[in-house]
Amino acid sequence: MSNKNDAGVYQKENGFWEYRFTIVVNGTRISKKKGTDELGNKLRTKRDAKKAREAAMVAARNEREPKKIIIRKSVAEVYEEYRAAGCIDKAYRTIQKQDSLWKNHLAERFGKRMIDDISVAEINDYLAKLYYIDGYAYSYTESFLKMFYLFFGRAYSRNYIDVDTYNKICVNKDTKIKMPKLKSEDDIDIVAFSRDELALLDKYFVGKSTETAYLLGRYCGLRINECFGLKWKNVDLKNGTIYIDRQMQYQEGLIKLVEVKSLNSRRTIYLNDFMKKYFRSLHAKMLAEAERFDGLRRQNRRTIEDLDGSFIYSTELVNCLPDGKIQTVNSMKYPTREIKSTLHIEFKYHYLRHTYGTLMAEMNTPQHLLCNQMGHGNIHVTQKYYIALSKSGIEILHNNLNNL
Repeated sequence: MSNKNDAGVYQKENGFWEYRFTIVVNGTRISKKKGTDELGNKLRTKRDAKKAREAAMVAARNEREPKKIIIRKSVAEVYEEYRAAGCIDKAYRTIQKQDSLWKNHLAERFGKRMIDDISVAEINDYLAKLYYIDGYAYSYTESFLKMFYLFFGRAYSRNYIDVDTYNKICVNKDTKIKMPKLKSEDDIDIVAFSRDELALLDKYFVGKSTETAYLLGRYCGLRINECFGLKWKNVDLKNGTIYIDRQMQYQEGLIKLVEVKSLNSRRTIYLNDFMKKYFRSLHAKMLAEAERFDGLRRQNRRTIEDLDGSFIYSTELVNCLPDGKIQTVNSMKYPTREIKSTLHIEFKYHYLRHTYGTLMAEMNTPQHLLCNQMGHGNIHVTQKYYIALSKSGIEILHNNLNNL
């Protein structure tokens, strides 16, 4: 049954949506019917159609209504007006935090700038620098984003910027200012597999083309890009270590080996006895296959740009198929779907890293050693694994409580 709020939107036979409306603005009747949004994208859902209809109606009204006179103001003037009269209902701690962000960071960088001269790209770059380069916490960086929304919201309400600028910066989901992508090690929730789930996963991956990649996450805690960027040159079979100094990434449609995400991510990882044996066997198998499948490997191998700008073959990577075909992060997509449908386990490769950290913490591995093995830039990130509640950790807690 249709809802009255759905008036003006409807689905076409091809599955896409359209909207229509008729409004009267200053005595002029305006009618419109369209199947795309303001950026020309087709409307795939009812929600998309409703949003596009609302945006089109606003635009139609703005075209017919007298243009508002825009008064240009600097960011400092906008914030000073807010502090003078706009923050009466704000909590004391909120005002303190806003003043701190303004005085210590934003005033010098943006204070003298006219607010209508600041672009979305400039703000997004600034937030990315705070988070990725300056090393501020994700939640702290988010405070800066809220300050920009404050600036532009007040500027719009006082005619210091026009509606199009405001919509572009604060409303449209495709163009508005937004937080940088969350770093994997800053994931809020630590999701670790139980021992029973690990037993099922161990059995599933035996003999699969992705077995090596799985084991590197399971027993070494590698990030997925580090896993598929691992070269045989960085595997020390004699001492039982692997050296992580690069990762695989797609850049402009090309597969490349690039710098790891941070200085601390460059590290030596010590293998347990199982992985030492596994890698020695894998290396011997690789040498035999290199001779057996020589023709196929030369035909299928790909050229990849390495860390220093030189070029290597895909056969130099640990995660390479016997016939020379490259494996990438996309190689884990099929196992992820199959594990969910057959084992009913919500599998993500990064959860192997979480599991590795959690199990190592449960075994009371010294924090500084685990920090190095995980490649964390901050030991506070490592400490999350020592306070995360896992199933086995809760069992230990119960046993200790019963022994009080």
